[in-house]
Amino acid sequence: MTTEQGFAQSDAVPRRRLELIERVSKGTVTTPKGFKAGGVYVGLKSKAEGVLDLGMLYSALPCTSAGVFTTNKVKAAPVLVSLEHLDLGSPQSIVANSGCANACTGDQGISDARDMASLAASICGISEKDVLVASTGVIGVNLDMVKVRSGFKEMSLSEGGGHQLARAIMTTDTAPKEVAVAVNTGEITGYMGGIAKGAAMIHPNMATMLSFLSTDFAVEKEFLQRCLRTAVDNSFNMITIDGDTSTNDTVVVLANGACGAPLIDDRSPLAGPFAEGLEAVCMELSKAIVRDAEGATKLIEVRVEGALNSNDARIAARTVAGSMLVKSAIYGEDPNWGRILMAVGRSGAEVVESKLELFIGEHKVLNMGQPLVFDVDKVRDILKQSEVSLTVRLHLGHTSATAWGCDLTESYVTLNSAYTT
Repeated sequence: MTTEQGFAQSDAVPRRRLELIERVSKGTVTTPKGFKAGGVYVGLKSKAEGVLDLGMLYSALPCTSAGVFTTNKVKAAPVLVSLEHLDLGSPQSIVANSGCANACTGDQGISDARDMASLAASICGISEKDVLVASTGVIGVNLDMVKVRSGFKEMSLSEGGGHQLARAIMTTDTAPKEVAVAVNTGEITGYMGGIAKGAAMIHPNMATMLSFLSTDFAVEKEFLQRCLRTAVDNSFNMITIDGDTSTNDTVVVLANGACGAPLIDDRSPLAGPFAEGLEAVCMELSKAIVRDAEGATKLIEVRVEGALNSNDARIAARTVAGSMLVKSAIYGEDPNWGRILMAVGRSGAEVVESKLELFIGEHKVLNMGQPLVFDVDKVRDILKQSEVSLTVRLHLGHTSATAWGCDLTESYVTLNSAYTT
């Protein structure tokens, strides 16, 4: 298992822990010890080379688990069942399908989600309540359980099966999203891995996305839930593609303790490195979602600095990243920076115009509320890049936040105008 130095240079991992966290080459959700996964094709999606649509993750060791789910008041059946199982059991398996969201499907949807958990449990030899369920795809359509049941007969789990599971949860994604990191404690090296899917219906408070995370550290349950909530708030909740929040959003983490390190809680010396490693995994997966957004050609990173408080920094950054006018301008490589200031001003954050500074890449275009003469061609060259950074300095406080979005293209409209037909 090889690691890549320099991964921790991102904001996800503070520099004081550079020596502790490294990215694992070709890592996935089964990189941590004790996890197996698999994926099969059952016919919930159109058949094509390499397409899978049913998958599982399993730890033979008991797990501590935590989850964060959609804030949409219309919640899919698998979300409701998973919430129940997190309360009742100690989940150590996840079963997921693509091609059908099993949302807005009434009592039949709940029954089908429970059946999925039961089928997975029978393969693993565990209780049904120790299985979490996730689905993604078209809303308002019942699962074809005949196809699902047939798929479980073919399911094979392996230590390398995380790559199959990553493919099995894809919908309009063009590529699987996978990452793993190694956390070196000095005596023991533990691992965290994850996969995700999502390309549209993406907005803060999560999105039409699924993310399954794993670790071979042993982690106290309440601490694990707090770490996951913080990691999600700083990653998945800071991305936006189109302003819509789905019915099926699910991020769950399983911790099985297989690496042999002492139990981690908020008093443990490993509390900080663990939290930062988990956030690093979530950050990489969330940015991969935005890079793969439907029709997108550019990743937009928006950093707001000098806000009065965290809430102001976050809402200002997310508003800019989600502005349709900003997204359109960046797609057209148009240095129309007034749209950025418009979005900051309407965000709800405290703003004083005479204190504002704005940078497109490294080029300052606004200084203390005064427009600057700048080289339009050089700024356009920045906007031609596949990753575009925008920095807004409010000069009102000491808090910063970063959000990620993408440009808006004709392809996004085309894809979503005929999604079910």
